Parts: sequence; C-alpha cells; structure tokens
Amino acid sequence: YRAKAYRVDPVPGTNDQFFAYVAYDCDLFEEGSLANLTASIIGNVFGFKAVKALRLEDMRIPFAYLKTFQGPATGVIVERERLDKFGKPLLGATVKPKLGLSGKNYGRVVYEGLRGGLDFLKDDENINSQPFMRWK
Repeated sequence: YRAKAYRVDPVPGTNDQFFAYVAYDCDLFEEGSLANLTASIIGNVFGFKAVKALRLEDMRIPFAYLKTFQGPATGVIVERERLDKFGKPLLGATVKPKLGLSGKNYGRVVYEGLRGGLDFLKDDENINSQPFMRWK
C-alpha cells in the first residue's frame, strides 16, 4: 500500500523540471471521503520538504471510487444556520501543532481561536477508515 510513480517525463524546454505520474491504491482512502482523499494526496505531498517546487497538474479519480461519494451530509446553508452567520465568509483554521498538545491546551487553542473570531477549528490528522484498517 504505497504510491507508485509509473512514469516520469521532462517538461518541454527545461532541464530540471519533470512531470511525475503517480498512482495510489484506492484502498488507501476512506470510501466517500473527499476530505481524506485530498488531504492525503495534496496535503501530505505538498508538505514533503525534500521537494523544492511542486504543482498538481491533474488528478484522476477512478469511477469505482467516485461511486462511493454520496454528497455532503448537509450543506453550507445548514452550516450557516447552525452558526447563525449569513452574508459573510465562514472562517476556520487548523489546530497546530497537530501532535503533543494536552487536552487542556488543545481546548485553550480552540477557545482562543473562537474568541478571536473564527467560526470553526479542525483537527489536523488524517483519521480515516480504510478497508484494511477500519475506524471503530
């Protein structure tokens, strides 16, 4: 279960740039979770410090995996009603550091973020349920 670079082509007119074609096994991603798919591919790859420059040119999702998406549970209107916030953008952030905070300190970060004007905060972990390791 790891990514497979199956083709590397030079970018025309350059000496040090390449197109890398990478495939991932669908079992690595939670069925129906666009958040998990994008965080795993885009978030983790772009955070790889050994790569100095990187751009995602294309992402193709197999039809079998697309069929697992059932759409959002609610929608932005329901979220705006829950937050009682209309007519302006919803503003959120990711709690950092993602590891090592005690429950008390994590709560303090969330409290200060909400007090400072954020509408929501999210955990930075890729917690998902994969066929070979189900979340229970």
